[in-house]
Amino acid sequence: MAEVQAQVDRISNLRLVTGLAGAGLGVAVWREALVGSWLLVPLVAFVGLVLWHERTHRALEAAKRAVAHYRAGLRRIDDTWMGRGFGGESLRPEDHPYAADLDVLGEGSLFELLCTARTGAGQQRLATWLLAASPLPELRARQAAVEALRQRLDLREALDLAGDRFDAELDPTMVVAWGAAPATMAPPSARRWGLVAWVVPAASLVAMAAWIWGGWGPGPFAGLLLVTWVVGRATRGFVRRAHLSAERSALQLSALARVLGCLEAEDFDDPTLHALHTTLVSGRSSASTSIRRLARLLAWAEAARGQLFSPIAFALLWSLHFSIAIERWRQAHGPAIEGWLDALGRLEALASLSAFAYEHPEDPFAELVDDQVGLDGQQLGHPLLPATQCVRNSITLDASVRACIVSGSNMSGKSTYLRTIGINVVLGLAGAPVRAERLRMSALRIGATLRVQDSLQTGTSRFFAEITRLRSVVADAEAGPGVLFLLDEILHGTNSNDRREGGHAVVQGLLAKGAVGLVTTHDLALATDNDDPRIINVHFCDELRDGQLHFDYRLREGVVRTSNALALMAAVGLPVGDAQASSQAVE
Repeated sequence: MAEVQAQVDRISNLRLVTGLAGAGLGVAVWREALVGSWLLVPLVAFVGLVLWHERTHRALEAAKRAVAHYRAGLRRIDDTWMGRGFGGESLRPEDHPYAADLDVLGEGSLFELLCTARTGAGQQRLATWLLAASPLPELRARQAAVEALRQRLDLREALDLAGDRFDAELDPTMVVAWGAAPATMAPPSARRWGLVAWVVPAASLVAMAAWIWGGWGPGPFAGLLLVTWVVGRATRGFVRRAHLSAERSALQLSALARVLGCLEAEDFDDPTLHALHTTLVSGRSSASTSIRRLARLLAWAEAARGQLFSPIAFALLWSLHFSIAIERWRQAHGPAIEGWLDALGRLEALASLSAFAYEHPEDPFAELVDDQVGLDGQQLGHPLLPATQCVRNSITLDASVRACIVSGSNMSGKSTYLRTIGINVVLGLAGAPVRAERLRMSALRIGATLRVQDSLQTGTSRFFAEITRLRSVVADAEAGPGVLFLLDEILHGTNSNDRREGGHAVVQGLLAKGAVGLVTTHDLALATDNDDPRIINVHFCDELRDGQLHFDYRLREGVVRTSNALALMAAVGLPVGDAQASSQAVE
């Protein structure tokens, strides 16, 4: 890239020198020291340098975008990507059962880590896959497609560069609606006006020629211009509607054409990718070719607004001609726009997942099973944590162990453990590789209460917000087995007795409906008062050494036997007595 930049600078200097030389020759010609033809030399040279500079500058911009593309990939590999990409905040739905709890969308989210899509269609499709599980056959096909794209580095670079200046905020819904809308003018009327648009200008040209060379006089020509004006007045509503709607939509479609062209040039053997590719290139012309034709029609239509050309455009009924052509394009290709955008979105989302697969070759795909509800993950890690800070733990939920009660002291890793499990399930159910040694899972529906907040605006307490969310988790479980519940500090906003009885009732009710999951708690009574063999106790612990708390974030069997609350209070300077004693065994 430095060489290209140096070449651009050299060409700029040559342009300056050529301009100065031309000025010198101009002075010499003015003083009649040289003939005027000498000015052609710097003029031709300057024009050539301008063209060369433009081509080299485009190459430099492409090189800069390519460097940015690979630097973004390196940031994802070395865990410095947070806050540098698009987090998908605008795609976050309200009251989603796990999006906020598991950091699926937003700055520093799973979406930001995964998303390389440039178009709104691709970003929306990726978000949809992360927010709702697809049927298992579709997921298996998606995994195969991601694997087929894993090594296609050139395709991902081409997509990124083609869409580099694309405005992802442009609304594809509007484009689809424009393409599917009824005809602005009924086809019979369009054919009649199309004939008029040819006959009247042709007659006007004949009348003008006869006036100039045949001696007819100006009368016939003036009369035909009046007819032209009447036709223009009669069709101006149609012309205005056709132009305005097409202009708004074509701006978005033209931006998509470059991205679509990259995909159309590829050859895919994978059935899923091949089917999507066929959507873009089926028929007489490809999607990108058709879109470019629309852009050309609009450019020609726009010429009628030029001050010099507008009188000629009026006489030729130029706007009517191209409005009919634009409408004809929309009737022919408009219904296909939705399919084009859907195929584009899916291909871009698959490319995002394939980039993640390529950049994390040690991460496997989840094994998806159709039989009993369950989850078996070995050495699960949190994909949003830097590799140097990520401590891995395992989880097994099956017919014999349906739930885990996770106890532990403050900051020991309970919530992170639940998030680790949840976010890997999200990855698995999106068709992406998971951060694990192995993950075997059924089609699960996640319900979480890891980040429930009170609301001053709605007058909702944290406890009421939690039980409202719990009710939605239970309602989901009532719809059928397969819910994975992740309940953090269940009912911690109430007294110990209500927490113990209410917590047990909620968990037992979920298990009775075929759900599996995990519950964290500080209340050891909730962990110890359990005689259901389907529910096991696991814990995280800490160690107080030299007045400092140390955590290893390793999951252990059984109920935690230490507490660090007073030690943490003492560490920030609160008067709590013997903090060392506070971290002793709890019996």
